[in-house]
Amino acid sequence: MIQVKALPDDDQACGWFHTAPQRTAKPAHSGNSQVRWAVIGAGYVGLAAARRLAERFPDDEVALIEAQEVGFGTAGRNAGFAIDLPHDIGADDYIGDVETAKMVLKLNKTGQQYLAGLVGKHNIQCHMRHSGKYQAAVEPRGLAVLKAYRSGLDKLGEPYEVINGQDLPNHIGTSFYKEALFTPGTILLQPSALVKGLADSLPANVSLYEHTAITGVDYGEKVTLTHAGGTITADKLILANNAFGQHFGFLKGRFIPLFLYASLSRPLNEDEQARLGGKDFWGVIPADPGGSTVRRTHDNRILMRNSFSFHPNGVGDRSKLAKFRENHRKSFANRFPMLPDVDFEYTWSGQLAMTRNHQSFFGQLAPNVYAALGCNGLGVTRGTVSGMLLADWLAGEKNDMIDFLLASPGPNANPPEPFLSVGVNLSLWNTWRKAGLEA
Repeated sequence: MIQVKALPDDDQACGWFHTAPQRTAKPAHSGNSQVRWAVIGAGYVGLAAARRLAERFPDDEVALIEAQEVGFGTAGRNAGFAIDLPHDIGADDYIGDVETAKMVLKLNKTGQQYLAGLVGKHNIQCHMRHSGKYQAAVEPRGLAVLKAYRSGLDKLGEPYEVINGQDLPNHIGTSFYKEALFTPGTILLQPSALVKGLADSLPANVSLYEHTAITGVDYGEKVTLTHAGGTITADKLILANNAFGQHFGFLKGRFIPLFLYASLSRPLNEDEQARLGGKDFWGVIPADPGGSTVRRTHDNRILMRNSFSFHPNGVGDRSKLAKFRENHRKSFANRFPMLPDVDFEYTWSGQLAMTRNHQSFFGQLAPNVYAALGCNGLGVTRGTVSGMLLADWLAGEKNDMIDFLLASPGPNANPPEPFLSVGVNLSLWNTWRKAGLEA
């Protein structure tokens, strides 16, 4: 029996969760059950895998197990960008090998199409719009990134528009940035509302158990999962819990759980909306990796997202929220001096499951144990398509996307502690320092 000692424990102030439509959580599991399939983690990977398994094996019961409440955890805490384009930060042009980039683009677009189809079919109210995104820069370092990325997009044959600083207020209201690269393929959405809607539209042969934290697992001919209220024995187990997967006995020391912090303002009143100007719904990602992600939402709020911290056990530190909220205030004031009286209603953190070589794991971990882990910050699209394709593969399907994922070398091993923490924290500090005004 492996004891699972680190469990998700997110802070209570996720603005996406509280402004999404309310729903009644499914009851926690109790007693002793036996199922054909068990999926741990009801985020993008787990929801897609459970749905697809249920469709592929309509006579089998699929148990989808979530430690917290759907929409409250990591999947509901990102910035709500379903991104299509590849972005290889290790390549000079941020695209790298063209054939690899084309396959990543195909994966991301497949994830987008799958989600858009489900949102339409089930009328999920998550404010999904095919809005594109702005990648914006103000510092010379960020401007150089935009120039390099343009050359990569040219090589890939993907469309974009360069928007000069004097024209940006017509798009996003602020004259803060010197240049932006607009790419049309990104979908913007309310992430917590999306995953809540996905959970409430699962097939009938999926049993969703919320507030059911697995504390022990016994691997054998079958897999037995233990929690406070009983056990679930499954013929086959799928781990869809990102960095927490390593606490289940696999891929130990191969994930870097980073926490990224966000604040969401109160809604802008009519006068403030007029002062801001620009479009009524948009998203900006930073050219510099240490910069701020910014969004104007469907309900006229402003989202600011920046500042990182590293916690090896995958559990965040609530004491950092106040400090990083101040970072958000400064970033907001720099961009929106015309909105001096707009305060934040919510500040929260969300985990990114990063790996040193930016590779995920997809496939079989042990007899009867499978996983798709390590989305590297692209959970909405890459997580969705990975969960979907993992179920397809288990059903016997073969295609070029599955072959590509199976061929991944997987995450590299991390250095041992204390070297890992020292190195990651130094890198985060240096990234923040170099970002300058883009933070």
